[in-house]
Amino acid sequence: LQIGGGINIDNAQQWLNAGASHVIVTSYVFKDGKIDYNRLQDLVNTVGKERLVLDLSCRRRNSNKNEPTDDAADKESDSNNNNNDTNYYYVVTDRWQKYTDLPLTESTLRELGSYCDEFLVHGVEVEGKRCGILQDLVVLLGKYSPVPVTYAGGVRSIQDIELVYTLGNGKVDLTIGSALDCFGGTLKYDDVVLW
Repeated sequence: LQIGGGINIDNAQQWLNAGASHVIVTSYVFKDGKIDYNRLQDLVNTVGKERLVLDLSCRRRNSNKNEPTDDAADKESDSNNNNNDTNYYYVVTDRWQKYTDLPLTESTLRELGSYCDEFLVHGVEVEGKRCGILQDLVVLLGKYSPVPVTYAGGVRSIQDIELVYTLGNGKVDLTIGSALDCFGGTLKYDDVVLW
């Protein structure tokens, strides 16, 4: 059992003592849109790398545009296989409303992997929409994450689950929420378990 939301240096160990296997953290290690390596290291020193999950939930930011509106994000997610150097995913914090200056790249994944046991990455553009996964993000995670990684966002079918497995080279785990029938979706929970 992992726990996230409001995790900081003052309460992280309490959650682990209460039975959580890991604490999940994002906003605490970012300040004014930048990663605060002192806070991150203090957290690692307190709970240990092996009990820390970094939430690197992200959203695409096109350097030629202002921050995307929901409509722009939907259009971008439909064309997510056309990744180029001007179109990166950036970590977002504060309920996914604030961009950081941290793009998800091979080098940032390698660097941050030295501080944690795993990553959790929501594809914010498609989260909860059941409109398909962000394929280029899954490829990036499968290719470059040095630690276990769980992707979330956009799953709508068993085919999407298979696609995450294939594109992620069998190295990307998946979390599914609103698509499941127990949460009002059409994807049968029992089918997912059987898969």
